[in-house]
Amino acid sequence: MGTSSGHSPARRTAAVLAPAAAVVAAAHIAPAVTWLPVARRCLPGLAGAGHPGHVALTFDDGPDPGSTPRFLDALEALGVRATFFVLGDGVVRHPAVVCETVRRGHELAVHGWSHDRPWLPGPVNDVRALLRAAGAVRELTGRTPLWYRPPYGILTSGRWAAARTAGLRPVLWTAWGRDWTGDAGPESVRSTVAAGLRGGGTVLLHDTDRMSAPGCWRATLGALPGIVHDCRAAGLSVGPLTGHGVRNGPA
Repeated sequence: MGTSSGHSPARRTAAVLAPAAAVVAAAHIAPAVTWLPVARRCLPGLAGAGHPGHVALTFDDGPDPGSTPRFLDALEALGVRATFFVLGDGVVRHPAVVCETVRRGHELAVHGWSHDRPWLPGPVNDVRALLRAAGAVRELTGRTPLWYRPPYGILTSGRWAAARTAGLRPVLWTAWGRDWTGDAGPESVRSTVAAGLRGGGTVLLHDTDRMSAPGCWRATLGALPGIVHDCRAAGLSVGPLTGHGVRNGPA
């Protein structure tokens, strides 16, 4: 008598493997809970908490030849240096922008190779992509990046392990401007940052609309002088992550 379809070897195998696959998937995505503010408050080092008299200013998603140079000009006018979390595929496409960023005294950090969402486990690909991105920065500038911020702040177990392999320290943020939305304006970006602004904090902004609403970078650019003014009015200095004194914590 043939085996019934309900109890075929293939179905029995699938029934055995399904729970294991669920465990692997859960272990992969569980660390991404650090995206939530309450989780980051419990991990000040990962959130980028540093010296109480300093604020780290950071920008994601570049380089962008259409917008990044405008931020470089604005920051120079303000007398501020920042950390730019760049994407590796953008580094190889726009090397002149990257070199100009460094020439003006800013710090480069790694945002990944591309801006993807890692819903499925892929530890080998995670390591390969992050090493490739860090290598692109190092080869072009001669400087070894120190920091890593995953796209969307989704720090999976694979990305965490990849960061260790690449010698990068993951850092997220304590305040942001919600500057990626189509309805963002200079005042909304400034007030949103101000709501979360504290001494020792790390501010997340974007110097491009590559992964955001078209033209939203203009709101960020318009908000930048006010954000720096608010920090200085509170007696806080503004600068890059290096020198910010990020507290010891998960690396």
